[in-house]
Amino acid sequence: MELLSTLLATVVALGLLVTIHEYGHFWVARRCGIKVLRFSIGFGPALLRWHDRRGTEYAIAAIPLGGYVKMLDEREAPVAEHELDQAFNRKSVKQRIAVVAAGPIANFLLAILAFWLVAVVGISTVAPVLGPVPAGTPAAQAGLHEGLEITSVDGSAIRSWHDINLQLIRRLGESGSIELVAKPFAGGAEQSYRLRLDNWLKGEEAPDPMEALGLTGWQPQIPPRIGQVAADGAAAEAGLQAGDLIISIDGKPVSDWLIDVVPAIQASAQQRLQLQVERNGSVVDIALTPRPKASGDVVVGYVGAGAEPVELPPNMQRQISYNPVVAVPVAMQKTWEMTALTLDSLWKMLTGLVSAKNLSGPITIAKVAGASAKSGLESFLSFIAYLSISLGVLNLLPIPVLDGGHLVYYVAEWIRGKPLSERIQTWGLQIGLSLIVGVMLFAIYNDISRLGG
Repeated sequence: MELLSTLLATVVALGLLVTIHEYGHFWVARRCGIKVLRFSIGFGPALLRWHDRRGTEYAIAAIPLGGYVKMLDEREAPVAEHELDQAFNRKSVKQRIAVVAAGPIANFLLAILAFWLVAVVGISTVAPVLGPVPAGTPAAQAGLHEGLEITSVDGSAIRSWHDINLQLIRRLGESGSIELVAKPFAGGAEQSYRLRLDNWLKGEEAPDPMEALGLTGWQPQIPPRIGQVAADGAAAEAGLQAGDLIISIDGKPVSDWLIDVVPAIQASAQQRLQLQVERNGSVVDIALTPRPKASGDVVVGYVGAGAEPVELPPNMQRQISYNPVVAVPVAMQKTWEMTALTLDSLWKMLTGLVSAKNLSGPITIAKVAGASAKSGLESFLSFIAYLSISLGVLNLLPIPVLDGGHLVYYVAEWIRGKPLSERIQTWGLQIGLSLIVGVMLFAIYNDISRLGG
């Protein structure tokens, strides 16, 4: 069932993005008087096809990893005399530029629409208040401490932990300092803090900016009371039950799930622990042996039990939303920021400041699509917006085969007054195709490596 929902979310996300992108090409081509022969979503054999009154064939194909709009063009097939004025290659260079640019532009417009919907519907988030700051971390050295609410990072206003993470990602691989502005959550004046950077997380695989700086979110005390027990886990095997309150582990009193219970279990893979629990007013002794579980490069103990959920205090919860009019510039600003971040990340990958192993392919996209769909409408819409921006940016890169490569050819033709030679365009096509195939194979390799990890 989980695999089915992931596949469905992926098909919906990719299908929407490809349809919008290709519709951008299609819509402008029609406005320029170009005859569109085929509008296909996906590649390979057509699962469904139909025609409109202008003779355009519409198709939904078997492989949903892209799409295309095929236009009348003398370079691809002979064109009848009476249709020459509808051929793509007979249109002015400005019209051809408009048709090619329309696809990526449509992706950016979709991102604006998605961010606008998120802004209007609103999101529920947690106030960016610091929890314990580990000693020796950059945050501790700068003077940050538990109970401070972060209000600004590098001059950008902060309303959630998501905002903080995005601002920190911008600084990966850099040297200098990050400026945080924070104030006591209980009330007080704002103060500026500077965290020093030196080739910060340069080349790291899967960097965690907040953990690297020592920034943790405030959490309420979680009583060590068991809320759920997996039927096939070590906890169930030992006899633990939902509702049990853990009093001690190996004779040491415990009072907090995250501080006392989780570390003790994780540090005791395949080692017997002696628990005392309170159950229905009585104290019960239970022997528990955590099973080993890989967590990154280390093995930790795992028992298949979770704590009883605890509600956050109302003053720690935030609802962020905007009226439909104000949401328009908010969505446009968000789209601009994410576009700039995508370009910056690509540049840092090329220069080695960010590891190329962070490049993701279709497997990771599918996993994120499934997870965001489960998390709710806001998460899925945000995922659609981020992916749409990535698709728009990717297609505008000056690589032959992509829209950006065609734009380079047409702009060069506009400046020179004549097109580039067929030989140069053919070389560019071969180089561009090799680059795209190589990058895709590398991204898929990264995906498989993550699955293996």
